Amino acid sequence: MSIKDSKVTFNVDTLSVHIFPNRQAMGEAAAHHISDKMQKLIREYGSIRMIFASAPSQNEVLATLSTLPGIDWSKVTAFHMDEYIGIPGDSPQSFGYYIREHLWDKVSPKHVHFINSLAENPQKECRRYAALISESPIDIVCMGIGENGHIAFNDPPVANFNDPEVVKIVELDEACRRQQVNDGCFSSLSVVPKTAITLTVPTLFSGKHLICVVPGPTKTKAVFNTLTNRIDATCPATILRTHPQAVLYLDKTAAAKLDDGGLS
Repeated sequence: MSIKDSKVTFNVDTLSVHIFPNRQAMGEAAAHHISDKMQKLIREYGSIRMIFASAPSQNEVLATLSTLPGIDWSKVTAFHMDEYIGIPGDSPQSFGYYIREHLWDKVSPKHVHFINSLAENPQKECRRYAALISESPIDIVCMGIGENGHIAFNDPPVANFNDPEVVKIVELDEACRRQQVNDGCFSSLSVVPKTAITLTVPTLFSGKHLICVVPGPTKTKAVFNTLTNRIDATCPATILRTHPQAVLYLDKTAAAKLDDGGLS
């Protein structure tokens, strides 16, 4: 497999993989895919429900998506997929703050639902958010993959592919917390929160369409493991290879290890 100036496409199990020469091309392509899917489903159902990841890896796709014409955002109910416990919602480190600044304030969905990171009773907040998520099926999940292979804050090896919960509290492992420093979200590991509220793997997997965007050289190992490892919780993102409507968008730096793995 050689990625120079053109797109490379292949499948791993049921997962469709698209690799682009750079982050901008990847983000634009993913945004157009999301837009097309949104418009089609809105025509079909009248309204849709979506879950969004909040991370710098999503910058290009969200910047493009916020400008694309033809999307009736008044027909969209939006959720974000995880949040630190104890981080104020107006803090730049808050995932709710990120998705509001990068997308929701620009497009004004009909309904937006935030996880309350300062809730007095985090378990009760999990139940509240789970009830909102469970009101109707989720149509589209826009997501990423962590450096340790996590999806949302479901870290290896404790991610549960058969989790009975919809939303839960998790302890974040060090690799996950260190990624937040690598991404420039926190100045040092010592100030990264150790607990968070996250949507579980089955909740993410319940989406009719999963569109996963993963750029950058810090994700090369996670991408390689996602596409070559056995499907289990040691790399939670491997579960994407079993979803009937999942698409993975990569730039060439994130895909750099795939040549060695013999994928084409």
